[in-house]
Amino acid sequence: MLQVQSDAAPHTNASGDALLSVEHLTTVFDTPGGPVVAVDDVSFAIRRGETLVLVGESGSGKSVAALSILRLVQPPGRIVGGAVRFQGRDLLTLAESDMRAVRGAGISLIFQEPMSALNPVYTVGAQVAEALTAHGLASRREAAARAVDLLRAVRIPDPDTRARDYPHQLSGGQRQRVMIAIALACRPPLVIADEPTTALDVTIQAQILELLGEMKSRFDLSLLLITHDFGVVAETADRVAVMYAGRIVEQGPVRAIFRSPQHPYTRGLLASIPGIVRDQSPGRRLHAIDGTVPNLANLPPGCVFGPRCAEHGADCDRAQPALSVVAPDQAAACYRRGSPPRGGR
Repeated sequence: MLQVQSDAAPHTNASGDALLSVEHLTTVFDTPGGPVVAVDDVSFAIRRGETLVLVGESGSGKSVAALSILRLVQPPGRIVGGAVRFQGRDLLTLAESDMRAVRGAGISLIFQEPMSALNPVYTVGAQVAEALTAHGLASRREAAARAVDLLRAVRIPDPDTRARDYPHQLSGGQRQRVMIAIALACRPPLVIADEPTTALDVTIQAQILELLGEMKSRFDLSLLLITHDFGVVAETADRVAVMYAGRIVEQGPVRAIFRSPQHPYTRGLLASIPGIVRDQSPGRRLHAIDGTVPNLANLPPGCVFGPRCAEHGADCDRAQPALSVVAPDQAAACYRRGSPPRGGR
């Protein structure tokens, strides 16, 4: 179910197995110099029971895309185009009261930094219970009991006692588990996890990823996972969408992306990981992508990755390449798609 056509703008096939279809989503931020496009014509779909990982460097627009799906972008940001279809309804056209019913019960969001997402003056048990009472799914007494059960499900030790603790009394990993419990409280079919392991040490990261996988299977979830870490991609993804400067530059099944990346940016990201490149002998310097993500207010002409690309040619400056089919269920936005790197950096 590829969401693109060759030589055409990406589109989403909202077929029966797509739980969420994002179609040509565009979000801008108004600045004194004019609107800056943070999410540019982004399209993808998530099937029921699937994990789609949105990956890219910081500043590529991943988190803004997630917030746009839930209509949580704050001014000066605003959604200016596209559609977000969830369970047959376009979320961008819903009344705010209907949208509040979707948030939490239909689509839950696990934030990157739980200490700022959790309320410091309420116990963690009360905050898990609030997710249930806010949607009218339980009385206060029932919600308190179910909150303890949810804390137990996400492996919080001694959940009866911990439910009465405040966020500052928990470790970083435990706070992230509380965020997962809140996200699962209403049994939503889709969970968006925005960099859920970034602030944690490596051992706890592995535990949280394992927990997300277990919860996905136990509660029959679909998962949109946002990360900059291809190690996380390898551990969790069914499909991958690679994002750069607000645009998706490649997407496809995780095995195809790792075995045969078609966009130079994807190849560069993979080459920077120890052990990924086959000729990466011990002691040899890792590959790196020169430069940084461009200023969204001053994008280069043509392909936005052009100034950092080892395969850049004059034709790359004529226009931004369309996301086009390059292999079964795989697409890339590159005039050199599928070509091997020329030289190296």
